[in-house]
Amino acid sequence: MMSTETTQTPATADRYVVVGNPIAHSRSPAIHAAFARQTGEAVSYERLLAPLDGFADTVRAFFAGGGHGLNVTVPFKLEAYDLADRLTPRAESAGAVNTMWIEDGLIHGDNTDGIGLVRDIEINLDTLLEGRRILLLGAGGAARGAMLPLVMCRPDRIVVANRTAERASFILEDVAQQADEYGVELWGGGFDALAALTGDDACDVVINATSSSLQGELPPLPAELLGKDVLAYDMMYGAEPTVFLKFAAQSGARTSDGLGMLVEQAAEAFYNWRGVRPATAPVLAQLRAELQAEPAGKPAR
Repeated sequence: MMSTETTQTPATADRYVVVGNPIAHSRSPAIHAAFARQTGEAVSYERLLAPLDGFADTVRAFFAGGGHGLNVTVPFKLEAYDLADRLTPRAESAGAVNTMWIEDGLIHGDNTDGIGLVRDIEINLDTLLEGRRILLLGAGGAARGAMLPLVMCRPDRIVVANRTAERASFILEDVAQQADEYGVELWGGGFDALAALTGDDACDVVINATSSSLQGELPPLPAELLGKDVLAYDMMYGAEPTVFLKFAAQSGARTSDGLGMLVEQAAEAFYNWRGVRPATAPVLAQLRAELQAEPAGKPAR
């Protein structure tokens, strides 16, 4: 049984934390405790609340005290990007960092959210993205973090739709060179242009990277975009399907929330730290069971 409490570990265990504000809701300690038990790695993983004006000092103090690595959640991912001495290509593309560790005396930063999304879709949902037509709803930090990993899957096309068309075009510019290298067509625009994505231009995978589900709202998209051959994916997760997923299911689409993305991004962070890739399926299954046993509430990312 997974637990949200800190797992008892040997005094010699390497220390890891998830840093955020607020942080009490984080499921990361339970996920990483399960990874540690599964792999036999001596890992201690806890939550760490950082003052809103003290993220950098909190991280430096953690590493100075012998900490090995950390995850970063809201609202500190942009500050983590600025604090890191070295960034992975994924972090550079995302403009944000959610995973940090010390190597050669330097703070390294990565963004594992996008690869977590890709692995959830391709492995857990058995939907290869190569040659597919992807619609990404939203152009904020979640969408930006997903762009490079999605491009590297070699889909036929990625369309980014946002309330502000200019912002959609902006995040496409960051991956334009990589899209050329991987042969991926890019297009960005406002939600009002989605009506054109029908027939031969229809999308195979629709990913909701907006925060609309947190407000119980639906992105303004035509129902015709979500047919029986479409995978509708919401980066949010909760005990109940989001408004977007309910709408997609009514339109006949196959649906999935972002709980698998949460587990997969954690597994990538664990691999960065330990050089061991844990099996995610049993952890995801247990987390799903615990989530469904909880009272319904707001979706989370």
